[in-house]
Amino acid sequence: MATKTKRRRPKGRQMQVRKQRAAPRQRPWWLYAGGAAGIAALAVVLALTVFHGGSGSGKKASAGLPDTPDYHSLLVNPSNSQKLMLGTHVGLYVSSDGGRHWRFDALSGDDAMNLARPAGATVWLAGHQVFMKSGDGGTTWSDVRPAGLPSLDIHGFAVDPRNASILYAAVAGQGLYRSGDGGRSFSLASDQVGGNVMALAALPDGRILAGDMQQGLLESSDGGASWKQRLHAQVMGLAVNPTDPKRLLTTGAGVALSIDGGRSWRSVLDLPDGAGPVAWARSNPQLAYAVGFNRALYRSRDGGKTWSAVG
Repeated sequence: MATKTKRRRPKGRQMQVRKQRAAPRQRPWWLYAGGAAGIAALAVVLALTVFHGGSGSGKKASAGLPDTPDYHSLLVNPSNSQKLMLGTHVGLYVSSDGGRHWRFDALSGDDAMNLARPAGATVWLAGHQVFMKSGDGGTTWSDVRPAGLPSLDIHGFAVDPRNASILYAAVAGQGLYRSGDGGRSFSLASDQVGGNVMALAALPDGRILAGDMQQGLLESSDGGASWKQRLHAQVMGLAVNPTDPKRLLTTGAGVALSIDGGRSWRSVLDLPDGAGPVAWARSNPQLAYAVGFNRALYRSRDGGKTWSAVG
């Protein structure tokens, strides 16, 4: 159930994931693969205290992406493609000019690994020992404390586009969990997939895509009971086009595009430092954004086929 809270400050700090995301130079995207040594360290449990909400609207916006320990998640306002929300290791940042300038907004100290806005003003946030929900587009937040989850170290999160009451949470070191009641309770969907997942997406045709750091990009057509590999690569971000669900984006050692629902992929942007958060603009489905770990935001205006840095 959701409960109002005040301030949360982690007593520990997670290892810096960005270092293991970077791809070797001159290596094609689709060959970027391998083990995830040390990934278990991501499952370190932080003590739960109280959290700091509140708006950062009075803070001045700075040019370029914020200089923070890590970039985790990205969300585009459904009615205004110039308004972006960035989840980082230390809270939320927002931009009102398409990513050219950013200011800190809220949730200081909370590691926002996942952002999801299924419909209307509802926004979900999940990450390292943080699970929250906003009913007003991210202005205010409430803690969510569901039954059935072994911990709140949620590295992957997705909402079923067919039914906003169905949620999926990939819990670090544990597995994939499913909620059918809007997050009040969860049950185990898979103990084979989920523990190493860093990217998760639910598709309108019922499939689930999971970017597993050890097994690659996996697909399930039966709610997580069984899986097959679609891409042998470390996938850090997944995004499904809002009007053409067969058009997908993944990030890892750059950006890759699929136009057949994830069955085949091609590299569209190679980045030596790698890339993480990626998102489509619902109000302009040809527009997409991807965050590079070189502190650059990239934009595509043609459905993900070509990319350029945001100036």
